[in-house]
Amino acid sequence: MSTPLHRTIAAELRHRVRSGMLKVGESMPSESQLCDEFSASRGPVRQALATLREEGLISGGQGKRAVILDAVPTQPFESFLSFTRRAELTGYTPGQRLQEIALRRPEPEIAAALQIEPEDLAVQLVRLRLLDGRPAMLERMTYVESVGRPLISADLDAGSIYALLTERGVDLHSARHTFDAVAADALDAKLMGVPEGFPLLRERRLTTDSQGVPIEWSDDRYRPDVATVTVTNSRSSRTAML
Repeated sequence: MSTPLHRTIAAELRHRVRSGMLKVGESMPSESQLCDEFSASRGPVRQALATLREEGLISGGQGKRAVILDAVPTQPFESFLSFTRRAELTGYTPGQRLQEIALRRPEPEIAAALQIEPEDLAVQLVRLRLLDGRPAMLERMTYVESVGRPLISADLDAGSIYALLTERGVDLHSARHTFDAVAADALDAKLMGVPEGFPLLRERRLTTDSQGVPIEWSDDRYRPDVATVTVTNSRSSRTAML
């Protein structure tokens, strides 16, 4: 099945922004120029530009030529569970390198978050995530033993852990995300190619099943020059003014 034209156009424009061919602050080519270049009607061109706007790469339209706002596509919040899915949505090729996996007693604060006893075992792993071959994020993940034990023998360099768990029938229902900034420690620096103390975007995530039972605790650290997060919200017209 052939790739829709608007996705082809979006991918090419995204590449030009990322590579610096189109620089932050510059204007995008006009719709008519893009139509001529890609032998396309205005429909696919406008769809492609809308995609880049949603990713935060270019400014809005409304009859004005779009301007390059950023070279790093934002990650859609509603798909934040899966790094692989986010990468694919924003035109990157995802990758991963497992650093370690073990069955051990987790740290007390992680055991408390997972609501397991201090002496209980859990599956812990460290995995480096890549975007187009570049280090982008380091995962420190802990799973309750019943969920995580099959991961020990799985090929975790093959793709999404969440996809693997879903295929095995694990009830991944909801997650609470907490974001802050941290300084890169020695492990972060070594694996992500940044100096110690380099500012990283951290996401701490507690994932639960449909009964509210904790399944996973994760500490994920992102290079902010490779991955960003944007959350858009709006107030309902029914919201009362206090």
